[in-house]
Amino acid sequence: MEPLLVFPDPVPEDVIAVLDGAGYAYRGCADEATATAREPEDGWSGAVVIATDYPETAFALCRTLRKRDVPLEPLLVVLSPEQLPDLELREDLFDDFCLLPLRAGELRRRVEHLFWRTGRGTRPELVEYGPLLLNLETYQAAIGGKPLDLTYMEYELLKFLASHPGKVFTRETLLSRVWGYEYYGGARTVDVHIRRLRAKLGEEHANLIQTVRSVGYRFGQSRWGL
Repeated sequence: MEPLLVFPDPVPEDVIAVLDGAGYAYRGCADEATATAREPEDGWSGAVVIATDYPETAFALCRTLRKRDVPLEPLLVVLSPEQLPDLELREDLFDDFCLLPLRAGELRRRVEHLFWRTGRGTRPELVEYGPLLLNLETYQAAIGGKPLDLTYMEYELLKFLASHPGKVFTRETLLSRVWGYEYYGGARTVDVHIRRLRAKLGEEHANLIQTVRSVGYRFGQSRWGL
């Protein structure tokens, strides 16, 4: 999936949290020139334009995106309540809007709905389990909307476990399936990575990875709820 264009640059922290938590790739753009310079080869997948602090620049960007030979969509703008009276004059410049104060859940749902409605983009390939989200395209991970800083093997181990919720794996199976059959490390390697993953998931979510005594590890609940 190609990245979203997001205005302004730097992207506001609350918008970063939503997009990272939902697994969307994006690039910040300060104006029309940077939007053109940073555009990926296959084009933007859509745009999120925050029009509250720099409204003239924001709507000029929207106008440029809409006047293309192939108008960019979906395009979502974020407005302040004070901008509502002028909305009718500009409603042809976007597909949907959100009002401040920005609510993370609303922004995420509106972006997802626009992708579904327009068919312009698709959601990235994700693995989701409760508060955990893994973006398989960008190798990003988040728990409760907060990004996780994982090493490559930590990510691979978490991805494998989260892709098989409720299933118990021995240490030997995890070594062969995650590290590969040619890996000669011992079972302690799995224990060390599990311990690190639990620490990074945090106390609240560490129990997503459960130890099954005398067997190995399980991610999430079994279908028996045990």
